[in-house]
Amino acid sequence: MIKAFFHFITFVLLSLASLAGVVFLCLGFVVSFPAQEPEKADVIVVLGGDSGLRVEKGAELYKEGFAPKVLLTGIDARFYRPGHPNWRERRMRALGVPKKAIKVDTESETTWEEAVNASETLHKNGWKSAIVVSDPPHMLRIHQTWSRVFEGSSKKIILVPTEPDWWNTLLWWKNKTSYRFVISEIKKNAYYYAVYL
Repeated sequence: MIKAFFHFITFVLLSLASLAGVVFLCLGFVVSFPAQEPEKADVIVVLGGDSGLRVEKGAELYKEGFAPKVLLTGIDARFYRPGHPNWRERRMRALGVPKKAIKVDTESETTWEEAVNASETLHKNGWKSAIVVSDPPHMLRIHQTWSRVFEGSSKKIILVPTEPDWWNTLLWWKNKTSYRFVISEIKKNAYYYAVYL
């Protein structure tokens, strides 16, 4: 009887360990699965927290004709002067996006604020759809946040990821950058569920 119980406990522990291992390995898929292929839209929203990849992807989508306008979010109002655009706006223009096509959001500091302020911008301009650009591990939190903010709205949101060299959906844990990003996003998703969703 004791031996059978010991075997049962061992089986349960091994099963839980295996399940935990599978869940861990699947985290890269979990945080990035809402990503979509680009579609025609009214505006391309390039989220802040950018190292340059998001701006490049936004410019690429603009030049490919996916939208006639670009909205850059997450630009710090304290250091922004329209006559002296920040590095993201300068980079966007250097990549071939004309100044008249670029709008700047200097009020958003979080993903939630980016969604809320973008919703207001879409409404003011009569835009019905937006491509939202960010990095692959950011997709789940964007999906949850923007879905909540745009709940009940007829506006269409298309989530398009950048294509960083450091990202691999299956082997995310082997790269320091993607590892930090995924673990950070898991924590941030938990926080957003508790506070906003």
